[in-house]
Amino acid sequence: MKVHERFLRYAKYDTQSDPESKTYPSTAKQIALLKDLKQELDGLGVDATMDNFGYVIGKIKANTTQDVPAVAFIAHVDTSPDASGKDISPRIIYDYDGKDIILNEEIGITLSPDTFKNLNEHVGEDLIVTDGLTLLGADDKAGVAEIMTFVEYLHHHPDVSHGDITVVFTPDEEVGNGTKYIDIENIGADFAYTLDGSYVGELAYENFNAAGATVVINGKSVHPGSAKHKMLNSLMVAMEFDKLLPTHMRPEITEKYEGFNHLHNMAGNCEKTVMKYIIRNHDKKTFAKQKEDFLNASAFLNKKYGKDTCYLEIEDSYYNMREKLEDNETIINIAMNAIKNQNIHPVTEPIRGGTDGARLTYMGLPCPNLGTGGYNFHGPYEYLSINEMEKAVEILKDINNQIVSKEQ
Repeated sequence: MKVHERFLRYAKYDTQSDPESKTYPSTAKQIALLKDLKQELDGLGVDATMDNFGYVIGKIKANTTQDVPAVAFIAHVDTSPDASGKDISPRIIYDYDGKDIILNEEIGITLSPDTFKNLNEHVGEDLIVTDGLTLLGADDKAGVAEIMTFVEYLHHHPDVSHGDITVVFTPDEEVGNGTKYIDIENIGADFAYTLDGSYVGELAYENFNAAGATVVINGKSVHPGSAKHKMLNSLMVAMEFDKLLPTHMRPEITEKYEGFNHLHNMAGNCEKTVMKYIIRNHDKKTFAKQKEDFLNASAFLNKKYGKDTCYLEIEDSYYNMREKLEDNETIINIAMNAIKNQNIHPVTEPIRGGTDGARLTYMGLPCPNLGTGGYNFHGPYEYLSINEMEKAVEILKDINNQIVSKEQ
């Protein structure tokens, strides 16, 4: 099966995760695809298991007597809560001509190279786009499809030498819990690669340090007709809290190595307001300073309005994997050479986000991230290059060849 055909089949599954859920996986609908992936691995002769948490782990035993390092390839099945993943209707644009792509004429949704400049790099390629009503799911079903196509290649080419290879499909990456219950020992690899990036020449081995902050403002509700010197409007105090944070550290005005504080959810009334922030920075010291800014803002408001006015909880999510991978040049060089061998220019820009690989690296499994050919993730403007997907599969083949050849 061609890699894009496999993707189109996976895209039919609604696998959206839920950040408010208390279950694991956060949504039961992810299990349907995970079960089918396990069965697909079984059909390709892979020793595959699926545990109670939904992790699918498939193991391909080495067919060489050489002492070859074990490698794992990892992707997640869930799609972002930011946009609907239900009833996705993908469409293939063959030989893209560089012009506007009308995704949905009825509601006026157009994918334009004037807005999304990266489209200009895909003239002449075959693209998969949405109908403008949902996201596409390239993040990260493209990675799942590429890994599975590589597995199918090994199944049909038993003459290709390889060491122990493990493939891992995870739930709940989009809500920050992709590796929460994973068994590193069971993966049994010396190092790994996640396929969860964008441009297929991407090789990422540094990412944000990340934390989440919950701010609860407790007010005093009094009838507005007699509120003077009595009412404390929690909505107003919440806005005051946000103004106490640095205004230059918002995602809409930052890029590259610049960190940010992102207020992504706010709900409340006069009596009580809850705000949800994500805190991001590549630099560990600046990351600590950002969290200190939150603590100082909370302390200021409690001093100004009373000790129980502001409740703050900050929880770290993951850390920058660069400091763990800088001493693993071999892992980086293998992927770099594999990309170059496809006549693709490697890009090593920092991830302005995180992947399962960041946590896995800190758990003891070095795990940089590779691109999949998907763009504009998490919304209706998401699209996928079939040409880049095919190259991503070739990169996986080359990574395997290099691992084996280094031991000869």
